[in-house]
Amino acid sequence: MIKQVLKNVGITLALFILMINASAQKVTLLQQGRAVSIRGLSVVNDKVAWVSGNKGYVAVTKDAGKTWIWQQVRGFEQSDFRDIEAFSDKEALIMSSGTPALILKTTDGGANWQVKYRNRDTSVFLDAMDFHGKYGCAMSDPSNNHFVLFETTDKGNTWKAREMAKSPLARNDEAAFAASGTCLNIFDNGLIKSNSILMVTGGSVANMIQAHIDEKKWSTQQLPIAQGRSSAGAFSVATNGKNWVVVGGDYQRDTRTDSTACYSNDAGKTWKIAKVTPTFLSCVQHIDSKIYLATGTAGTYLSKDEGLTWTKIDGGSYNVCIKTQHGKLTLLAGGNGKIAMFSMK
Repeated sequence: MIKQVLKNVGITLALFILMINASAQKVTLLQQGRAVSIRGLSVVNDKVAWVSGNKGYVAVTKDAGKTWIWQQVRGFEQSDFRDIEAFSDKEALIMSSGTPALILKTTDGGANWQVKYRNRDTSVFLDAMDFHGKYGCAMSDPSNNHFVLFETTDKGNTWKAREMAKSPLARNDEAAFAASGTCLNIFDNGLIKSNSILMVTGGSVANMIQAHIDEKKWSTQQLPIAQGRSSAGAFSVATNGKNWVVVGGDYQRDTRTDSTACYSNDAGKTWKIAKVTPTFLSCVQHIDSKIYLATGTAGTYLSKDEGLTWTKIDGGSYNVCIKTQHGKLTLLAGGNGKIAMFSMK
C-alpha cells in the first residue's frame, strides 16, 4: 500500500513538474489586425527587429516589439516581400518574390529604399536570402534544371548570379518554399569550411543540398520528410554545431503529423525522423542548448532534445519565428499582421 501511495505521489509530482515546464514556455501576442501577411522577419538584437510582407509592407521595432513603425514602400505597393535581412535599426534589405524579382536596401531606417537587384525573367522566383558577415546569398526556384543563386560580398549593395556550373542541380518538379526565408542557411559552425550553404527543398523530392561557398560540387541528400506533392517537402533548416533540424510537411494538409520533422546529430551525414512529430511547420530556429522552436499555420512547437520529440505550446497560426544571434529576443509573425514573442519563462 505504501509503495502504491508513493508511486502515485511520484506520478502526480512528475505531471505537476511537466505542467510547470509547459507553462514556462509561452507565445505572447504583441499585435495583429493589419491587412498584411508577414513572412519576412529579422531580429537584430534584444531591441531591434524588422518584418516584411505582401502589399509592400515593412515595419521596424526599436523596443523589443512593443511598438512598430509601419510603412508601405512607395512604388512597391504590389510587391510581396517574403524575406528581410537587417543589420541595424537603420540598415536592412528586403526581397520580393514574383515578377520582377527585387532586392531593395535602406540605410536610413526605411525613409528611403534603393533597388539593388531587379530581374524581370519570369523563371526567377526568389525564395530566401541569408547573410554571413558581408557575404549574402539569395536563392531562386530552378531554371534549366539548376537552382539559381545570386551572391553579394558587400552587404547587398551589388549582386551577381552564380555561374550555372557552380549552382546545384534540381530534379524535375523540385523547388524551394518562400514561406519563411529559412529554407536557405549560410553559416560557419567551426566544423566545416567557413561560409557554407545549406538548402532544403520540396515538391517531387525533399532534399538537403550543401556546399562550401567557393566549391563547384554540391552534395545532395534525400530527407525523411513529406514529399511527392507540390505543397510538400522541407521548408526550413536550423543548425547548432553537429545538430541540425529540418521541418516541413504539407501546407495543404497542415494538421497532419506524419513526416514533418527530422534531425541529424552528425552535421547532416545521416538523418532520422522525429520520434514525436508536430503538425506542418514552415520555420525552425535554434533557441539554446538542445532547444529548438518551430512554427506553422497549425501551431507552434518546442523541442528540448535536439529535434527528437516536439510539444505543442501554442495553437495560433504563424509563418516564421526568428531568434537574434546577439541576445535572447525571439519573435514570431504571420497572417493578419500578427506578431508575437516567445519566452522560456
